Amino acid sequence: MDKPKLLIVDDDESIRSGMKWAFVQDYEVFLASNRQDALEIFRRERPPLVALDLGLPPDPQGVEEGFLTLAGLVEEDPYVKVIIVSGQSERQNALTAIGLGAHDFFCKPIQAEEVGVILRRALRLHQLESEHRLIQAAQVKDSFGELLGTSPQIQQVFSTIEKVAATEVPILILGESGTGKELVARALHGKSERKAGPFVAINCTAIPESLLESELFGHEKGAFTGAHALIKGRIEMSGGGTLFLDEIGDLPLAIQVKLLRFLQDHTIERVGGRKEIIIDTRVIAATNYDLDQAIREGGFREDLYYRLSVLKILIPPLRDREGDVELLAMSFLHKYSDEHKKKVLGITQRGLNALKNHTWPGNVRELQNRIRRAVIMVQGRQISDEDLELETSPKSGTMTLRKAREITDRAFVLRVLQENNFNLAKSAANLGISRPNLYNLMEKLGIRK
Repeated sequence: MDKPKLLIVDDDESIRSGMKWAFVQDYEVFLASNRQDALEIFRRERPPLVALDLGLPPDPQGVEEGFLTLAGLVEEDPYVKVIIVSGQSERQNALTAIGLGAHDFFCKPIQAEEVGVILRRALRLHQLESEHRLIQAAQVKDSFGELLGTSPQIQQVFSTIEKVAATEVPILILGESGTGKELVARALHGKSERKAGPFVAINCTAIPESLLESELFGHEKGAFTGAHALIKGRIEMSGGGTLFLDEIGDLPLAIQVKLLRFLQDHTIERVGGRKEIIIDTRVIAATNYDLDQAIREGGFREDLYYRLSVLKILIPPLRDREGDVELLAMSFLHKYSDEHKKKVLGITQRGLNALKNHTWPGNVRELQNRIRRAVIMVQGRQISDEDLELETSPKSGTMTLRKAREITDRAFVLRVLQENNFNLAKSAANLGISRPNLYNLMEKLGIRK
């Protein structure tokens, strides 16, 4: 197997030679002593990694020539990983280099082992970015929509989608909030025989209970005050396609009865109507709650559960998807860089470490929002750990006021939930908040049933 290429740019021959022999076992090493030679070698060999000294002739005591070399390299290949190894140790030089697209910054004298670790990590990131571009190209031929991932956990989900997409039986998608349940539903629809038909989604939490029945089943003109015309419901609108019922665990019991009847005989009656209407649609439901617990509490019908869950797909949380955080982060970075017309080229090593060390209670949705905000706010060409604004663990013996409040809030909410045997309606009433607000609070505090 060919070794990855590494270009070392330094005006000091002894340093060039020392670095070459330190890394020649693992890399195919190329050497340059000035900007012209560096760019010429780079255009010819296209190495993914460059170790660059800022002090280059004709001004080895300055930094201007090094910055011009860095800018030239990044202009040739925005994905190249340039590691600055310089005797110019001022903090402003490091910030300027990162802003111009450098991956990391080291001050001389260097430790070969330390630089070697950074090179390996930078190479891995370069490989991930290349994989992402290949995945984007492959999506034209074989698409799972916006679902991305190379981890065994998400690949198992892709495999299940391929197996069950062509079936007509109802499917229940299970997973924490933000894992991409609607994306899985859309992928199932897109790979089914019904892909030419409509995909109609309804969030059972987002619509007030008083309007939900009409929203699902439609209503006749004059059925109630304000019903000035016949309106088709979401079920009827999904005829010939797919109906996606998101957050099915929040469906009121009275509407559960009507939905069960529809699943049994494929007919509905509009609110205020007496005519049975036959609907040909495939039903996919999703929830982030434990429906077995809801059944025991009397909040969900057991017969409806068995009708909806003929097949199940469990989506793993992001924290359990090995290596997917980096891949998804780069995908979102490219998407939002194009959307906001900003030349953000990558994420610094410290930024990647912050992403990998975060537990992602909000899953992919949280990661997407973090990257989008960082792209909008970043000033340079790379997103840093500071741009991501991810909380880090406080130092031993210290605790922030915010963290202390979160711990107190979590303990109090958890106690109320336990006192009510995790009956969410009763717990929300005791806390003086709505059920949707309680769901959001539980998600924020990392409380799961």
